[in-house]
Amino acid sequence: MKTESPQHFLGIMSGTSLDGLDVVLLTRSDDHIQVGNGHTYPYPVALRQDLLRLCGPSQDELSLMMSSDIALGQFVADSVMRFLEKEGLNAADITAIGSHGQTIRHLPDGKYPNTLQIGDPNTIAQRTGITTVADFRRRDMAAGGQGAPLVPAFHQAMLHAKTEDRVVLNIGGIANITVLPANEHHPVTGFDTGPGNVLMDIWHQRHHGGHFDENGDWANQGSVDDGLLHRMLEEPYFVRQPPKSTGRELFHYNWLQPYLDGHHLEAADVQATLSQFTATTIMQAIEQHAPSTRRVLVCGGGVHNLPLMQRLRSLAGDNRVVESTAAHGIDPDCMEGACFAWMASQTLRHLPANLPSVTGAKGPVILGAIYPGH
Repeated sequence: MKTESPQHFLGIMSGTSLDGLDVVLLTRSDDHIQVGNGHTYPYPVALRQDLLRLCGPSQDELSLMMSSDIALGQFVADSVMRFLEKEGLNAADITAIGSHGQTIRHLPDGKYPNTLQIGDPNTIAQRTGITTVADFRRRDMAAGGQGAPLVPAFHQAMLHAKTEDRVVLNIGGIANITVLPANEHHPVTGFDTGPGNVLMDIWHQRHHGGHFDENGDWANQGSVDDGLLHRMLEEPYFVRQPPKSTGRELFHYNWLQPYLDGHHLEAADVQATLSQFTATTIMQAIEQHAPSTRRVLVCGGGVHNLPLMQRLRSLAGDNRVVESTAAHGIDPDCMEGACFAWMASQTLRHLPANLPSVTGAKGPVILGAIYPGH
């Protein structure tokens, strides 16, 4: 039987935190998948500010969205070319780009469920000359799904183990889990547990500027306020049954502010409590929906937040290991980018990349639209 030549794909991801653009290399041949190097390219200040404005209602937002769509597409293309130069690759070496785009609205529960990611793939394909696959989420929604989370199919391909029940935990702006039963006949499940870094980032930005609380140092200076923690845990989202997904549409500063009104708390104590809040909602979700889990594999920016990781380990107890996906050969900062590179490869192979048991779609579907390169 003829062996398939290796194909190289690039995955482009920008998450809820808007920290920057992740570009990750993935190589695929036959059934072998290898995650390569990844680099993050910080957003230009003006572009990041425009994208943040688009994540909530703003004046003249249609015009802003149209201009930002092209500006982000140009930035993605330029970042791809910088990545190729850094890695010693040419555009001709890349089979396709899988570009997630930047989510500016995610509304899965309305009369007309929809989600919107911008970062014009026409611009990316034209400027790079590389076939680009984009718009991954809306086909799942058209099939009755939430359009999120999509990464569990990739987690299953890369991190399933027959020897133990696992959870893959991605802590971006929003946290999501993938439940990987050891028994291959049991369905993979997953959902957004709630805030990951988003509320901590917002609170840090209001008091210190910058994008985030580096290493969780500021949270480490505060003490958890149990009253605030218990008030926030009453949010109805946490008792909803999966499939479910969420984003900045729910968890933003105006969501947090009412819980603080009338309570005089030190800013560092609020940050410590938000860290505990993220850890608690994650572990409650695992305990409720995956109680037999023995290993929690963590990826995303939250893996670098040391107090958050300590809180997760403390809540996990002695019977669960909490560790980075790096221990299993995948850089935690590359996971989501690699996922969308893999999804591009699935699209070109005419293979589905959603898991109906996760998103609630009526069945498996091929995700993404293809924009041919030169």
